[in-house]
Amino acid sequence: MDSLPDLTDYDAVLFDLDGVLTPTAEVHMHAWETMFTDLFAAWEITPPYTERDYFDHLDGKKRYDGVAALLRSRDIEVPWGDPSDPVTADTVCGIGNRKNVVFEKVLRDEGIAPYPGSLALLDALAAAGTTVAVVSSSKNAEEVLQVAGIRDRFTVVMDGVIAERDHLASKPAPDVFVEAARMLGVDPARSAAVEDALSGVASASAGGFALVVGVDRGAGADALRDAGADVVVHDLEEFTR
Repeated sequence: MDSLPDLTDYDAVLFDLDGVLTPTAEVHMHAWETMFTDLFAAWEITPPYTERDYFDHLDGKKRYDGVAALLRSRDIEVPWGDPSDPVTADTVCGIGNRKNVVFEKVLRDEGIAPYPGSLALLDALAAAGTTVAVVSSSKNAEEVLQVAGIRDRFTVVMDGVIAERDHLASKPAPDVFVEAARMLGVDPARSAAVEDALSGVASASAGGFALVVGVDRGAGADALRDAGADVVVHDLEEFTR
C-alpha cells in the first residue's frame, strides 16, 4: 500500500463519531435492525430489513432523515410528525424515537470505549498541536463522547442537536462539515475529514476538504472511494505506524 498522508500536515482533522472514533455504529446497527424488523413484520412490509439497508439508507444520516429514506425505499410514506412524538406514533419522528430508546438502553447497560487505533491517532494529533473536532449526525454524540471518556479532547462537537437547531441539511449534503470547520475557524481546503459512512464521505468531499479519509467498517473500500474518499484504511492506527 502507498504511504499514507501525514494528518499533522493539515490545519485540522474533523472526525465522524460512530464507527470512526467509537464502535457505536454497531450499537446503532443493532438498534435499527431490532426496531425495523419489528416494524416491517407488524406492517407486513417487504422485502425484510437487511444489514445493507443500514449502509444504504441510515448510516451517517440524521435519525429522522434515515427513517424517511428507508421507508421510501419500500414505497412507504408516513407523516413526518414532530421530534416530541411518542414512540407509539406512526410518524417518521415517532419511529426514529423508538430506535433511540433501544440505543440508549444498550449504551447505558454496556458502555462504550473508543477504538484503540483512533485513540492512538488522537494522541498523535494532540502531541503535534493539530486541532480536532467531531462531526456527527447523532443526537447522542455528547453522551457517547462522555461515556467513552474523550469529550474533553474536542473543542467543537457538531452534532445532530445543532444540525436540527440550525436547520442544516443531513449528510451527504456538505452543510455539517462546512459548519464544523467554520466553528473551528479553519478552511476546509486546508483540513482533513475522517468518515466511515458513504453519506459522510460524500458530505466531506462536497465540502471541499483537502483530504477525505474513508474508514472501512463494512461499507466497502470501493464504495467509499466512489463516494469521494481519497484514501481508505481499515483502522486509524495505520496513520500512527
